Amino acid sequence: MNLHGRDIKIFSCNSHPRLAQEIAEYLGLKVGNSEVKTFSDGETSVSLYDSVRGSDVFVIQSTCHPVNDNLMELLIMIDALKRASAGRITAVIPYYGYARQDRKAKGRDPITAKLVADLITAAGADRILTMDLHAPQIQGFFNIPVDHLVGSPLLASFLIKKFEEEGSLSNRIVMSPDIGSIKRAREFASRLDLPIAIIDKRRSNPNESQVMNIIGDVRDKHVIILDDMVDTGGTLFHAAEAIKNAGALSVTAAATHAVLSGPAMDYVRSGIIEELIFLDTIPLPPEKHDPRITVLPVSATFADAIARIYSDKPMSTLFDEQNLPNLLKSI
Repeated sequence: MNLHGRDIKIFSCNSHPRLAQEIAEYLGLKVGNSEVKTFSDGETSVSLYDSVRGSDVFVIQSTCHPVNDNLMELLIMIDALKRASAGRITAVIPYYGYARQDRKAKGRDPITAKLVADLITAAGADRILTMDLHAPQIQGFFNIPVDHLVGSPLLASFLIKKFEEEGSLSNRIVMSPDIGSIKRAREFASRLDLPIAIIDKRRSNPNESQVMNIIGDVRDKHVIILDDMVDTGGTLFHAAEAIKNAGALSVTAAATHAVLSGPAMDYVRSGIIEELIFLDTIPLPPEKHDPRITVLPVSATFADAIARIYSDKPMSTLFDEQNLPNLLKSI
């Protein structure tokens, strides 16, 4: 494709090459010829084998585990593209690492999400495309345009189809895992036409929280917990236990990012939550496959977003009712 004097090129680092390949196929392109490798001393090296002079370049890289390695790959790839005279560089970051370090929780804390934003900008990125930042205000950490996609329309559409096949949407309720996620849960619940409940929790340490209270009636209900990510799983599964102790019939979890670190898979295999539904912003290695986990593709969504950026079309209509079926074809 060639528009406004520029062709479009897709490049990938090493964190999620399959997603990059799928995005390129949706756009009718090939992933650019490049090599990202590590020297014996641990340094990262990037080599570009395609000309990018004047091109509109999109680099696909989730900054998931190993976070620092993947972040350095992205920074060095952007620098290589900048020095090769790329016309515009968009960093496509389906999962943005360090997003939870977005404020000073106590004295002398760093704000690492801002530092990472500065690093990506300093490397030479002209634009950011990402999905479900843990804190949406991180968009303001960048001095370049940020297109922030949301995963809840894909999750909601999948669940609507699933519940229709099962016979009914009745007797279900959406649960916000904390007070700060109420807006996300309310928008999600409105798509499902369901009421919401809220978990009031207190976090004592990172990855640790205690359920204090359940606001809303979950007795004899099928509960759907919506969150942006599942990391160690402790918060989510303790919430599920509290919900079941309050009389819920079942608990389903839906989240965009399957971080699943530490003891997360032990929680998954415990069966406390009947099904966990994720988007594939982070690759799920074989050791984390489980019958309870369903992973939905986001390649069509990112491909459409990339096409809109390239063509200077608005992003606001991406999840409109008339466009959503196109994004769901691969699900």
